[in-house]
Amino acid sequence: MAALQALHQTSEIQAYVQAKAIAKALTLETIKARKKRREILNKTLATIVLTVGALTMVGPFLWMVSTSLKAPGAVFSFQKNWWEEWIPTSFVWQNYVKAWQVVPFARFYLNSIFVALCVTFGQVATSAMAAYAFARLQFPGRDKVFFAYLGTMMVPGAVTMIPVFILLKHLGWIDTYKALILPGIFTAYGTFMLRQFFLTLPKDLEDAAKIDGCSYIGIFWRIILPLSKPALATLTTFTFMGTWMNFMWPLIVINTQTKYTLPVGLAYFQSLHNTDWTLLMAASVMMILPILIVFMVNQRFFVEGIKLTGIKG
Repeated sequence: MAALQALHQTSEIQAYVQAKAIAKALTLETIKARKKRREILNKTLATIVLTVGALTMVGPFLWMVSTSLKAPGAVFSFQKNWWEEWIPTSFVWQNYVKAWQVVPFARFYLNSIFVALCVTFGQVATSAMAAYAFARLQFPGRDKVFFAYLGTMMVPGAVTMIPVFILLKHLGWIDTYKALILPGIFTAYGTFMLRQFFLTLPKDLEDAAKIDGCSYIGIFWRIILPLSKPALATLTTFTFMGTWMNFMWPLIVINTQTKYTLPVGLAYFQSLHNTDWTLLMAASVMMILPILIVFMVNQRFFVEGIKLTGIKG
């Protein structure tokens, strides 16, 4: 009899333990299901927000492309459906040909390419060398000179525009490519950005190079620059975009039509009483193509981390 009671109690205990385990498993499954639903909801909301933001950013570009393919009388017409504002009924590819023929567009294009490449190369080169000096070399007053140089970023460009113009006039550089290129190859922003990046690089590789007899120039060329591709690509992209889209400075220092850059040349499609929107948008589409190419070439460096190997503590 006692054995039967003990067996009955053992069965009850096992049943209780099993029931408790099942309840615990159900609770865990419920928590996991709730967590999964919450993750799906968060991802859905994030996707919706990002989609709306992307459409907001891409919308003007799509309208520009659509307008560049319309007939002249089809722009800003109220006698059409709303979707025809974005999708042209007929694709007028001739607008791109006319944009090259109405104005010396090819000359403007070559001027912009030449000026943008020169300014970008010069600005990246001077910024990299100055940043290396401020980050790695030791000389009296280094930090004070850097902060004084950095203080020039607080001065608006509109304040220095007239003094720089007067200086270029005394040098006889007005209406020349020198006026477009030389003032733009020095920048405190690029120096600051690259200096901060250079400070994050480990000094162990430099010390090893010094032991092998490498000079400062060799260290800069063989170690610092190869490890700084993300920062250099970022500065290159920003500089090229800023120079390519610059309108005010070329408008001030250039008087000859054959030396105009694209932002100034686009003004030829506008007049006091009329604007040829189809040709203007066609020219704008062709104008932004180099920017897209530069961005697509350098975009992988924006997300690529620096992988340093060969250093062991």
